[in-house]
Amino acid sequence: MIAPAWNPEVDDTLVCVAVRDETHDVKTFTFAAEPERRFDFVPGQFMTFTFPVDGADVPRCYTIASPPTRPDRLSITVKHIPGGVVSPWLHRAMVPGMRVPVAGPLGDFCADLHPPGKYLFLSGGVGVTPLMSMARAWDDRAEGADVVFVHSARTPDDIVFRAEQAELSRHRQGFRALALCETDAPHEIWPGHRGRLSLPLLRLLAPDLLERRVFCCGPAPYMAAVRAMLDEAGFPRDRYHEESFDFATLAQAEPDIAAEAAIPAAFAVEFTKSGRTIEVGPASFVLQAAKDAGLRLPNSCTKGMCGTCKSKLLSGKVDMQHAGGIRQREIDAGMILICCSKPLSDLVIEK
Repeated sequence: MIAPAWNPEVDDTLVCVAVRDETHDVKTFTFAAEPERRFDFVPGQFMTFTFPVDGADVPRCYTIASPPTRPDRLSITVKHIPGGVVSPWLHRAMVPGMRVPVAGPLGDFCADLHPPGKYLFLSGGVGVTPLMSMARAWDDRAEGADVVFVHSARTPDDIVFRAEQAELSRHRQGFRALALCETDAPHEIWPGHRGRLSLPLLRLLAPDLLERRVFCCGPAPYMAAVRAMLDEAGFPRDRYHEESFDFATLAQAEPDIAAEAAIPAAFAVEFTKSGRTIEVGPASFVLQAAKDAGLRLPNSCTKGMCGTCKSKLLSGKVDMQHAGGIRQREIDAGMILICCSKPLSDLVIEK
């Protein structure tokens, strides 16, 4: 009997069924639906999890590391970040049998959504996960793809999915996985390329760089360095795609436009549940203006990805530029993400 399909339009819960060590500070957490359902997504998409961290519900987006070709399970791969909020808790507390609320899958960071061609995958740290989902799907489907996959790690001990990438390179025609390490591990002298990624090295590993479509995922400084290299090489930006869930960095990178003094007009924005009405300039995001006014509203990514700030717009119009964190069905029903919405009129928001 075939299990029914997972409904991505409905927020639900998943149960952890396995935890596996990948490296000394990276673990893979595998989840299943109960009752059993089949997951249907495109490789590279993410889920928004809400974890009960020390008594508080904390939402986080994690890319699905497993491929859609293995539809009865779904996994995420997480690096322990010292001083972080969620990753230390996950490594310490997440065990098989634990249930967590989830939403999704969402997102459009996926090679399958673009014309077929030659690809260059660039990853740093656990930014490897969406790219491995794509590679695993191609392998399971026995589809040929011309892929150069360059992964940057601090030491050989930090290469996530090292053995699996090597095996893919051996048996999958057209797939070349290469690791770049900054230094040796205590027990292993790294024999491959050393140092940090550079444009000369990119040209060496992918001489046809300008003919490829680039998918990049990793820490924000890594991706900024990649963008600078590609710009120097004259790489067309319309063939460059990136994904990041470094929420703290994303939030800091957003200019505090609500504090600018030259805004010519403002709209009244009423929050019905809190009973507060604030003024929001036409160039300001509703969430940032609300935070500046002292309102405490649920939020996480501030970039329209995670869906945490989803709210019902009772009246008014907004300019919303989201990044996959809201479904079209929800938009049609009047929902907005206030983190990426600017007012076009006075607003009444159920929040």
